[in-house]
Amino acid sequence: MDWSSVWVIALPPITGGIIGYYTNDLAIKMLFRPYRAIKVGNRVLPFTPGLIPRNQDRLAQRVSNAIMSSLLTPDEMQKVAQRLLQTERMQSAIQWLLELALDQVKADTQQKTVKILANILKDFVGQSLPRVTAVLARQDDFLKVQFNQIFDQILLDYHLDNEQAAQLADWIIDDALPPDALRLGLINFLTDRNITILDEGLREKTSGTFWVVANLLGAKNSLVRLRAFCIEERGACNARIQELVVSLGIQQRLGEWLGSLSLQNLPVGTVRQLRRNFRESVRSYLRTKGESVLQSLSDTVNWEDTAAVILGRLQSSEAVVASLDVVSQELALILERYLERDLEKLVEQAIPILNLDQVIMERVKATAPEALEDAIQGIVKSELQAIVNLGGILGLGIGLFQSALLLIR
Repeated sequence: MDWSSVWVIALPPITGGIIGYYTNDLAIKMLFRPYRAIKVGNRVLPFTPGLIPRNQDRLAQRVSNAIMSSLLTPDEMQKVAQRLLQTERMQSAIQWLLELALDQVKADTQQKTVKILANILKDFVGQSLPRVTAVLARQDDFLKVQFNQIFDQILLDYHLDNEQAAQLADWIIDDALPPDALRLGLINFLTDRNITILDEGLREKTSGTFWVVANLLGAKNSLVRLRAFCIEERGACNARIQELVVSLGIQQRLGEWLGSLSLQNLPVGTVRQLRRNFRESVRSYLRTKGESVLQSLSDTVNWEDTAAVILGRLQSSEAVVASLDVVSQELALILERYLERDLEKLVEQAIPILNLDQVIMERVKATAPEALEDAIQGIVKSELQAIVNLGGILGLGIGLFQSALLLIR
């Protein structure tokens, strides 16, 4: 057998393998390429652009329908939501938000938070609290326990110390009851009727030496002369009263008495009545004038400074930082109970709002043909290469079959 015969027999397998291999490779590349339409004059060349770029809109629609009908069904979305909204994840997310809000408050350089809190406090104390207090004060048991506690722990145990008692005694003697006031009080007391009553009483109810004095001398004449002295000798009378106050130590004795004065020394029944009167008096005052008083008090307070102090205390408070974990856990449990009941409805409402099918279509349409080819090649590169190799094998097989026929002939 010469070389020409060998070449004739070997050529079909070689040619068939090459054609089969590169034909499949070309077919696969033509799925994506060319990426743009090629025009000659006003006519578009056949098979341009490639199959997938030419049908990218329809491909986007098919991909969207496939994903929404088989992958992102309401049941699957609900399962995904349940996994995402586990209590631990929700607690971590809520705690992160709370910490972020706290950091935002700390970094608030424009005092926005202070102004917001100031407006809230002003509205609460100046508007809401007075109205609520006026309504609640109509109830018989309004703050009953609190008022009783204030009375028992503060008023009942309160007494003046020595300095306060001395100051109060000085005020009473020097300002409230000076000698002239005592003189006028004595004049007003020594009326003719009172003098007669005192004289008759001494005559009837005294005995011994006092009876002799009362019946022989009588008290009426002395009392009348005392009244006349108080009226006619004003300066001398005031001086005698002042001397009596000093010599008798009335001011010091009054201070000692005021220092020993306490509600605990009163009978139990009297204390209970005072406590009841105290509670009713405060409740009546709040019911009638509490609203206007609280509103007036609110107008006198600088709420921005108050809010700044409160926020400053909260920012440095360890209790606030420590409570973030507890608050986030409680909120997560509340959300969990809510989602257990209404998660299915929420998912059904969320799917149309999210408009996932349209999002998928737009993303596929917006993907460049080059990127789409790279994505598909990256997913099925080995399978596509196997098709190319299979084309070469089939071409080689057909060529061998032709060579066999030539040999048989």
